[in-house]
Amino acid sequence: MHTRGHLKETIFLYGIFLLYSSKTAGQTCRGQCGDVLEKCSCHATCASLLKCCADYNQSCVQVTPHSSSMLGGRALRILGVALHPGGRLLCRFKGEIDREGFIDDEGHGYCISPLLYETGWIPFTVSIDGIHFDRSGEFLSVHPSKADPAFEVILVNATQWQYYGTPNVSGRLKVTWNSSLIGAETVNIELWGYREFSRSTEAGVNGSSSLQAELSYLYSLGRNLPNTGAFSFVPEPSEDYSDWKLGNIRITASSKSDGARDVEGLWSGGHVLAWHLEQAFRDESAGWARSRCLQWDVLENKLPNFLEDLITCPCTLAQARADTGRFHTDYSCDIERGSVCTYHPGSVHCVRAIQASPTHGSGQQCCYDSTGALVLTGDSIGGSTPDRAHEWGSPPYREPPRVPGYSHWLYDVMSFYYCCLWSDHCNIYFKHRPSSGCRSYQPPKAGVVLGDPHFVTFDGLSYTFNGKGEYYLVSSPDRELSVQARTEALKFKNGTSAKATVLSSVAMKGNTSDVIEVRLADGHLQVLRNQKVLPFTKQRWMDLHGVFVFTPSLQNVTVIFLSGVGVEVRVREGAMAVTVLLPSEFTNHTQGLLGLMNSDPSDDLLTGLGEILSPADATPEEIFTFGAGWNISKTSSLFTYDSKYLMDTYYFPPSHDTAFVPAFSLPETPDDPLMADMLAMCLGEGAQFCKYDTLTAQSLRMGNATLGAYRSHLALTEALEQVVSCGWLPTPRNGKKNGTHYLEGSCLSFTCDEGFSLYGSTERICLDDGSWTGEQPYCITDDNVRFVLGAVGSLSALVMMAVMIHLHNRKQVREKKEERKETQEQTC
Repeated sequence: MHTRGHLKETIFLYGIFLLYSSKTAGQTCRGQCGDVLEKCSCHATCASLLKCCADYNQSCVQVTPHSSSMLGGRALRILGVALHPGGRLLCRFKGEIDREGFIDDEGHGYCISPLLYETGWIPFTVSIDGIHFDRSGEFLSVHPSKADPAFEVILVNATQWQYYGTPNVSGRLKVTWNSSLIGAETVNIELWGYREFSRSTEAGVNGSSSLQAELSYLYSLGRNLPNTGAFSFVPEPSEDYSDWKLGNIRITASSKSDGARDVEGLWSGGHVLAWHLEQAFRDESAGWARSRCLQWDVLENKLPNFLEDLITCPCTLAQARADTGRFHTDYSCDIERGSVCTYHPGSVHCVRAIQASPTHGSGQQCCYDSTGALVLTGDSIGGSTPDRAHEWGSPPYREPPRVPGYSHWLYDVMSFYYCCLWSDHCNIYFKHRPSSGCRSYQPPKAGVVLGDPHFVTFDGLSYTFNGKGEYYLVSSPDRELSVQARTEALKFKNGTSAKATVLSSVAMKGNTSDVIEVRLADGHLQVLRNQKVLPFTKQRWMDLHGVFVFTPSLQNVTVIFLSGVGVEVRVREGAMAVTVLLPSEFTNHTQGLLGLMNSDPSDDLLTGLGEILSPADATPEEIFTFGAGWNISKTSSLFTYDSKYLMDTYYFPPSHDTAFVPAFSLPETPDDPLMADMLAMCLGEGAQFCKYDTLTAQSLRMGNATLGAYRSHLALTEALEQVVSCGWLPTPRNGKKNGTHYLEGSCLSFTCDEGFSLYGSTERICLDDGSWTGEQPYCITDDNVRFVLGAVGSLSALVMMAVMIHLHNRKQVREKKEERKETQEQTC
């Protein structure tokens, strides 16, 4: 049904192009895609506004599919362009990568996506004469792990591939693929290897990396094999290529030459090539791996320290899942997918910092156990580990260590295999990849607009503003952030308008980022990038310019900016709710309908003129005037006006509709048929919003949706509450530590192994100021105790006096701490 509807829409648009071609004759979109010309438009909004130039569809091309793995090899069909079968087609990517396309027997043109070491929207141009590249388009290059899984070569029994050659792991390896995706009866199966190597001495000019990324053909595993969708083999050690330790398997039609670049093909995921390593690895894998682990240890000591540049982990699992502007689920350890945490045993969920560190392009990873506590490498092999290279890469990509996926594997995953999985030297790995802890973590503040519509500011002030128009939710000129909201009149089922409004769209921009708009369309959310609709049919995550968009469903969109700002848009029962998450750097730097973020709700009704309306004394009419004052100007608008309705309703009139007057209060009349059910439903916090929306919309579903959205906001703010961490405590040598929780109120106890005596505190409690009670414990043998006592007996009285003074001072400090913890005494 979806395909049929899309076809009808396409036919309709072609009819529009023909209808208006005579009016726009003489103006062309060749080389001008995205521009608005004098008589017609080459902008993405032109079709719905009936203003396209006659050759728009021929010049500003669309492709299907719209995305490809950054490894390339996907045939991108050019839509709407009729070409001569057998003619020449040349595709130029990013203005510099020229690749031959092809034209099929029906005149459809195809470009083959090239190998790229970057993600994001990639521009391309097309030429049919090899000279003039006057047709343009773009496609989305995605991280291999986020590409369409149907096009992936599957490594059957991944554990066997990872450990092949280690004790008791051998036999046949097997791959499978969708044979229908390769239009040939026979195929070639190839191994490609990835490495990063030093360039010539001329490299590194203007601050560029001195390393270069290379994915190269190594050798073929089979040629002219039947395209059955499955292949198995017994791997032989590869002495000639054993230096290549990371790579992919590629499958192409047999008509393609060995190692041909940027031809149609299917790729496996990147993986450690244990199965093709030299014979020495199979003879003694632990010793071989230990040698590589020690080599890595030496290399790490020479590289710059990247740990100080990293964001701090959230202290709890609840914080980590709620802080969506800075952290995102690590799919290798996802509680929503059964918590299969291969590299972090004992953890149930991990998140990664979305942004790479600014200096080194490094990444942070934070893992949590079933109690929601942060797991640290000082306690467990499954602890949180930072990454020298961010797993998702980092702008500008292309060069090590910022290549998506591969740089991370080389810098962080290969060494884990060497030190932890193939040998027993994890202590070396964790020396260079220690968990960060969470003592300096500051959770973001959340503001929300929901229902028809109600606002809860960053500081917790609640109010209702039912203006119709376009307004600033958040404006932060000095932090270069703008989040704008559009409202429209609430409609009854019979089509008449209520005296209230609802959100219909939110548009936003951070610094120099793309403009992102999320709007309601037929009951679901539609996402636009720079006024062009983004296709989320296959992708859930998109890396855009200065911003990321995550869309797990058509009712759920999260927009993430480089500043750590997150904007969550949700739909409940057709009603839109928007949550804005701001990190602490925005304190005292916000204005708009979500208030001044400074932990003081009394000044949140700050007008654009700098006046403060007292929340305690403000009438609904005064709050309405306050809200109307935050209407946007036409020059600052980030919204898309791509229909006659939007042009007539929002673009031409003032951005605040002064003719629309809402109902400021609604009486609860006993004879209202909704009254009994409403009173039974609208209970607890948020009840006033629930009642208002039920009566305004004459809908229990609307009231219930508002109540649900409000309770979700309460749960979010609770998850983001600040907690106190006292930091990690080590286990005494020759002893044991009972407990691995380090937050306020946590209690740790210590014991010593047989033959050792404990000196220091047997128990330590985390206080509300972030300090531990007691002293660090030590386990000492009886012989050492007797030696120490004998030595003390020979010391001079002066030294003894100094010791006594030190002990007295330490006792005073301890007594002060004891006074503060009297009310929280506990035993471990």
